[in-house]
Amino acid sequence: MKKILLSGGRVIDPANSIDTVCDVLIEGDRIKAVGTALDAEQVIGAERIDCSGKLVLPGLIDTHSHVYQYVTGRFGLNADMCGVHSGVTTLIDQGGASCMTLPGFRKFIVEPSHSRVLSFISAYLVGGLEGHFYPELYRPECADVAATVKAALANSDIVKGIKAHAELGGFARWGLDVMKKASQIGELTSLPVYIHFGQLWPMPDQPTYEVDPDSIFPQVLEVLKPGDVLAHPFSRHPGGFVEQNGQMHPLVSEAIKRGLKVDVGHGSHFSYKMAAKVIGAGVVPDTLGSDMHGYNTTVPAPAGTPDEHPDEEHLFAGTSRFSLVSAMVSMMALGLTLEQVVPMVTRNAALLAGMSDEIGSLGVGREADVTVLSDEEGAWLLRDNEGTEVIAKRMLQPVFCLRAGKRFDASATILPVPRAA
Repeated sequence: MKKILLSGGRVIDPANSIDTVCDVLIEGDRIKAVGTALDAEQVIGAERIDCSGKLVLPGLIDTHSHVYQYVTGRFGLNADMCGVHSGVTTLIDQGGASCMTLPGFRKFIVEPSHSRVLSFISAYLVGGLEGHFYPELYRPECADVAATVKAALANSDIVKGIKAHAELGGFARWGLDVMKKASQIGELTSLPVYIHFGQLWPMPDQPTYEVDPDSIFPQVLEVLKPGDVLAHPFSRHPGGFVEQNGQMHPLVSEAIKRGLKVDVGHGSHFSYKMAAKVIGAGVVPDTLGSDMHGYNTTVPAPAGTPDEHPDEEHLFAGTSRFSLVSAMVSMMALGLTLEQVVPMVTRNAALLAGMSDEIGSLGVGREADVTVLSDEEGAWLLRDNEGTEVIAKRMLQPVFCLRAGKRFDASATILPVPRAA
């Protein structure tokens, strides 16, 4: 049985309170030992990989991916490109699959991918087609509570939550109707509901509706339960964590006290200005999803799919290359420490998926999901879609990962090339 010894790296495993320079021994597809003085007999015959100066972490978990490739049109990316070839061992697809398309998701995405792929199933019958390019497909009548509950319970090995979308202008058209259906699905399945705070009011070329964006947050809170997830806290759009007057919504702290979780969901709508306000108010997200998709990366669009998106800000002007690891760099550029960020993509993400006994840890006997990152100090320029620039003084980049003991180098074409400040 093949052995691999990851030698001399800084091992950070929040689930086991480990943060020290030591070795990690993998035997076959399992973690055999973690420590500073491993038994000499244990390491005989092991392939030694020098990780000096690097970070050795539990396999990273992306809590917000879009990887239902081809079925969701231009929106869905290749799972292994976003996953193991970007240093990420587990992906949670947010809303790509529905009760109707989940069998295809299992057969054509979950089973053939080297990355572990999970689903927060869409509350809608059509799932995440083209990232809501056609808003009329996302009416309340297009959600089937009973069918979605049935599909989720019958596929509990991969369905770990419910995605409540934020279709363009949806709140202005239909209010809480869809959110209530998603909440009902969450109650009946005992799964977390992932709420996407986004552009819930009309686009500029649509009819005007009388909706106060600051009223959306309290209304949505009324239908949520502890463990449900508030996504996109750093969105530039009103209707979320930051009010139109630029101040934090007064109910954010109450929501967190009630047990709701916060996921970054980086993506295209991420704003450094908003993030600074939210973090400055003491809100540190629980998890960090990348929210990469076909409209905000350099990946060529499949033939016949739309060239543009009605929400133009899906087209990420700041950079068209990014990854979960580059989202970690963004968090640290905002003042969070490495020790605060690592749990977001390991222990906390595993808890969100209800899989803390399987992933998110380097516990002995666990499946050998491990991520190795380079870690450099310096000055690098980061820019968001508003054009706001910040300086990152620490740069992390994926080197390779082990997924169930098998090595995958970080070779994805979407990985960003750091820009010196």
